[in-house]
Amino acid sequence: MNPERNTLYAGAAIGLALAALAGFGVARLTGPSAPVEETVATASTTSPDTLAITQDGIKISGIRVAPAAAGCVASIILASATVEATPDAEAVLTARAAGTVTRIFRRIGDPVRAGETIALVESRDASAIAADRSAAAARVTLASRQLARERTLLAQGVSPRADYETAEANLAVAQAEARQASAAASAAKVSGDGRSVAVVSSISGRITSAPVNLGAFVQAETELFRVTDPRSLQIEASVPAADASGVKAGDRVELTTKDGQKVEGRVRSATGVINPQTRQATVVVTPSGDAGLIVPGQLVQARIFASGGDAALGVSVPQDAVQTIGDRTVVFVRTRQGFRAQAVRVGTRSGGMVEIVSGLPANTMVATTNAFLLKAELGKESAE
Repeated sequence: MNPERNTLYAGAAIGLALAALAGFGVARLTGPSAPVEETVATASTTSPDTLAITQDGIKISGIRVAPAAAGCVASIILASATVEATPDAEAVLTARAAGTVTRIFRRIGDPVRAGETIALVESRDASAIAADRSAAAARVTLASRQLARERTLLAQGVSPRADYETAEANLAVAQAEARQASAAASAAKVSGDGRSVAVVSSISGRITSAPVNLGAFVQAETELFRVTDPRSLQIEASVPAADASGVKAGDRVELTTKDGQKVEGRVRSATGVINPQTRQATVVVTPSGDAGLIVPGQLVQARIFASGGDAALGVSVPQDAVQTIGDRTVVFVRTRQGFRAQAVRVGTRSGGMVEIVSGLPANTMVATTNAFLLKAELGKESAE
């Protein structure tokens, strides 16, 4: 065998072995870390009292976030309340003259605009009003022609000036009568054909009541429709007389519907008058949150955070926000990444609220509804 060829084969074999070893080393250096090592690294960079959760996750879990209220439990007033439309947000639509309902263009629940015709009522009174308007307009035309003729005769020296002044006065009277007849027709909403009066909405909103039928005979000023603007609402809460003095304008109010929905509000005013029968005072609340959850006539529960007196000092949160983890009492404070379990010391519990003695500043955003889900998730991560 050729010695040179053997030497060549040996060198090639050694080169292949070195290349294999180099490739194995590069793979070990560039390959992914073991799962155990990644878990340990992640756990070391995460605090045991924090939870990372996205906004979508919070929404899907049904977790609600609200600020810790300034005021101790003694300053919270629970009251039953009724949702009402503001005085300028409800209109009663009537027929301006007696007659028969011949057309109905909108039904209960339909949206309407200000100035829109809702129905037509055929009426003899409408015909009379339209006739008076036409007669008044004709008298104005006649008086105008007479004045023009007297002006010409006066310029020619044929007619005395007294006749011209009389014609001028007759025109003024005819114009005044025409304006009166036109105003009467406009107030009665007389239609263009002069046979009917129109039932016109004075505000934009929705029809909430329609006690009228097609073909029915109605008297003048009979209520035919009721229109309410759902965007303009107020809540009238009945507060015990002993607590009424502590309620001030601007106090925060939490409204709870029958199905548990929460709506924020502010005290607009307090009447300061005690009903002698019920011994209750009326507090008017303006909703400042999602007012679409409430409608006129609905009953809600109002939780008023009264600012009057010394009771306003302190912090309180809903009882659902307070959770127990081991021997600690915590609330879950909202952070940029999710929530953090904050240890607190609690005091009095009353009316579904818990007084926070220490550990939580006022107006801190905390988890309220379904906060127990965060507790369960935190316990799960700790176990893992």
